[in-house]
Amino acid sequence: MPRQFDIPDFYKSSVISRVKRARQLRDPRKGDLVPTVLDYGPVRFILARHFGFCFGVENAVEIAYQTLDHHADRRVFFLSEMIHNPNVNWDLQERGVQFIFTSAGEQLVPWEHLTPKDIVVVPAFGTTLEIEETLAARGISPYSYNTTCPFVEKVWKRSAQLGEGGYTVVVHGKATHEETRATFSHSIRNAPTVVVLDLEEAHILADIIRGTRDSKAFFTHFGRTCSKDFDPARHLTRIGVVNQTTMLASETWEIAQVLKQAMADRYGAERLDEHFADTSDTLCYATNENQDATYALIEHGADLAIVVGGYNSSNTSHIVALCQVAMATYFIRNADEIISPSRIRHFLLATREMTTTDGWLPQKRPLEIALTCGASCPDAIVDGVLSRILSFFEDTRPFEDVLQPYGVETPA
Repeated sequence: MPRQFDIPDFYKSSVISRVKRARQLRDPRKGDLVPTVLDYGPVRFILARHFGFCFGVENAVEIAYQTLDHHADRRVFFLSEMIHNPNVNWDLQERGVQFIFTSAGEQLVPWEHLTPKDIVVVPAFGTTLEIEETLAARGISPYSYNTTCPFVEKVWKRSAQLGEGGYTVVVHGKATHEETRATFSHSIRNAPTVVVLDLEEAHILADIIRGTRDSKAFFTHFGRTCSKDFDPARHLTRIGVVNQTTMLASETWEIAQVLKQAMADRYGAERLDEHFADTSDTLCYATNENQDATYALIEHGADLAIVVGGYNSSNTSHIVALCQVAMATYFIRNADEIISPSRIRHFLLATREMTTTDGWLPQKRPLEIALTCGASCPDAIVDGVLSRILSFFEDTRPFEDVLQPYGVETPA
């Protein structure tokens, strides 16, 4: 039985949480990726098998709220947003939490403002060793209130092992993301390190490994995302690939294969084990589950997709990117973005801007809507989106009748 976290009731829901529970009881090994269909008659919601709070987020939420409950008499700071969900972060701020940094790394609270009596909580993304050392110098333990995801810490541990084995660490991630900044900081203490954003950059790095591009090309493309004194000639002879845990696992695997083939081309397949480390065990299982469930959701099909989550959430953005290839997709942070049956506000990944779309809800009946969210989105927020959309339809089936086929118990 998976560990049960103490999550505030206001993050749970009357529909989504119950559906998840029913699916968990029927499929404890999580092997069935077929979406859940909630048939309300004129509208059907197609729910991904896996979505919402993952292990690391639930762990962070539990620690955050317990810290607030146990220390009402002390100032509580978070290094940055605990997770990339605006509703969660707004609630924490309303309870008095202050963020020391923005997600982009801009400092909001000067270090001089902190005292040894203050509590500083490390977010789920982790933090850099430099910040840990700064806190310790001010008499604040960076480990007492640490919500760093265990899977992020697993990446750090594996990076250290790679360094000890004489390997260079290649991080698949966004160099400016909090998690990648933290991973980079930990990794460079033990190993030369370079951050690769995507497959395009991986192919460039592969050419440098093969020798078909020179060191000048390396510094042109990776000069700002590599460790100090990085020497391509020496440091790209033995490598291992780890990732920002919220990146597409399938892309991390592809990047690893591109670099692995480059090593085989340069040194020979028979010597590959000397030059390329297998790090597939560092991929986050929760991210994999959500992404695999998204593929199954797309395969099932729908008339449109709604993806709920923070606009700065990396894992949510990847889900949106997958869905919008297959169907009209609207990326929203909560039900407030659904203005009416004819208008919706949503976030565009391509331009990183908000827009408003008219005529977003087709007249087709029954209408099928794929519904999912990122790993940092509470069930209650998705529930609110479902309820908001449902209010636009007449003669819908009763709630309990809709849930009955899934063995969802009626609450007493």
